[in-house]
Amino acid sequence: MPREIRVSSVLNKTRRRDNWFLDDYTLNLYSSCAFNCLYCYIRGSKYGTNLAESLSAKANAIEVLDKQLKSRAKKGQYGYIVLSSATDPYLRIEKDYRLTRQALELILEYRFPVHIITKSDMVSRDYDLLKEIDKRAILPVDLEENPGRGTIITYSFSTLEDAVGRIFEPGATPPSKRLISLQDSLDAGFLSGVSLMPLLPFISDTAEQLELAFSAFRRIGARYVMPAQLTLFGSGKADSKVLMLKAIKKHYPELEKKYQYYFRDGSEMPEFYKVAFAEKLREMRHKYQMPHRIIGP
Repeated sequence: MPREIRVSSVLNKTRRRDNWFLDDYTLNLYSSCAFNCLYCYIRGSKYGTNLAESLSAKANAIEVLDKQLKSRAKKGQYGYIVLSSATDPYLRIEKDYRLTRQALELILEYRFPVHIITKSDMVSRDYDLLKEIDKRAILPVDLEENPGRGTIITYSFSTLEDAVGRIFEPGATPPSKRLISLQDSLDAGFLSGVSLMPLLPFISDTAEQLELAFSAFRRIGARYVMPAQLTLFGSGKADSKVLMLKAIKKHYPELEKKYQYYFRDGSEMPEFYKVAFAEKLREMRHKYQMPHRIIGP
């Protein structure tokens, strides 16, 4: 069972809205993440090598959120609330704690727009609330026309292959089920698309895998696909770079030297890779006519 902790604040105002995720606010109702993705940027000694073992539920989050939303709404400080930036809003413990569900009820009451980012298919449970938020939310003035929606649902993928997902994101809903859930969200009328982050070098960023991904997303009608490269950090046993290199050595020994070489001096792939990566993605966007941002033409 997860620990229960108490917090003094749960709604965080961002310094500047990100033009990918439109985050005026972020909201994390749980601490750490049972999906345990090896590449996750939150990794480090704070949470340990198995993020699921350090999972916590913010027991008083709804009480605190109510006060914070009331204050922001009274001042007219409306903006998109992103669930979540440092954990998934639909971890399995959400079935028992229902913190995300309760938070959405408050978000609806105070009429804030919301952006759900998830690797889970549990989001369908809350379609009733999300549809009402979509209709009733007060949008920031500069976003009233584009995207012009109170609810955005983005599904996160690093691969479409379930076998690859079991290696690098072992606790998450399999990509095949996520793809079905994305289709369901679109069929339900939501503005919904894909965060294709991070693409794994020589595994999910190959021409073949990109064709597979973009053709699948295009076929089911995803409204956008936001791709990004892999970044790895740290030298401790719980850090993403160490855990990823260990997994590559075990499951992709033929790639071990490449990964060690490319990440030997920093967190990012080298410049020549970035240039080739950007060109490949331009080709995919052009071929499949797929916007790479939520706000698009």
